[in-house]
Amino acid sequence: MSKTRQISEIGNPILRQRSTAITNLTDPELDETIADLIATAHAANGVGIAAPQVALSMRLFIVASRPSPRYPHAPTMEPTAMLNPQIVDRSGELVSGWEGCLSVPGMRGLVLRDRAIEVKYLTRHGEAVHQELTDFVARIFQHELDHLDGILFPDRVSSPTDLITEAEYMKIAFD
Repeated sequence: MSKTRQISEIGNPILRQRSTAITNLTDPELDETIADLIATAHAANGVGIAAPQVALSMRLFIVASRPSPRYPHAPTMEPTAMLNPQIVDRSGELVSGWEGCLSVPGMRGLVLRDRAIEVKYLTRHGEAVHQELTDFVARIFQHELDHLDGILFPDRVSSPTDLITEAEYMKIAFD
């Protein structure tokens, strides 16, 4: 049975470490970890979550886009576990977008990301997936991949003026 886990917040050293590749796909705890990540992201109204955010140094994240109070216009997709994910190509078309993070509560930042990316990752069952992601889902993937490399979205803002509180973001985004 899945459970929600405590989310590590900015300042916790694990969020600044490069995660370790997953080499044992037969580890029985992997299913539990994936289920817990999905439950934790859902409970916190997140659209993605990476293993370091629950204090696990492994190259695993969940992309789980869906409309929520934090992202009311997000597209809906099934939560997808991505093991040892990589970006293999980038569109080069950069777009700015407001990002938040479960590990940086109460803040949003304007971050420049590729609009489209070509990615590869392994499924929970070791199947290799190679696909193109665009727009919001591509942004989630890039954000979560940063977590696996010890990077948080405030590191990606161009200027300190591109950081605002969640309350101020809600005013500009939904007024």
